[in-house]
Amino acid sequence: MDSKTFLVPNISCGHCVRTVETELSELKGVRAVKANEKTKQVKVEWEGPATWTAIEKLLTDIDYAPTR
Repeated sequence: MDSKTFLVPNISCGHCVRTVETELSELKGVRAVKANEKTKQVKVEWEGPATWTAIEKLLTDIDYAPTR
């Protein structure tokens, strides 16, 4: 299983947190998602068929692009 913790600058409230967690949780292969409103950090754990590229694309598509 892979995991990554990263910043999402557009997270500004509890609704943002729920959106990010819900959308990523629906991606096949994502096992855990935890977003933090105060730190703007998101931790994702996944296995195949999910990939970091797919996770990053989904976040970008919903206007919560991670920083590089």
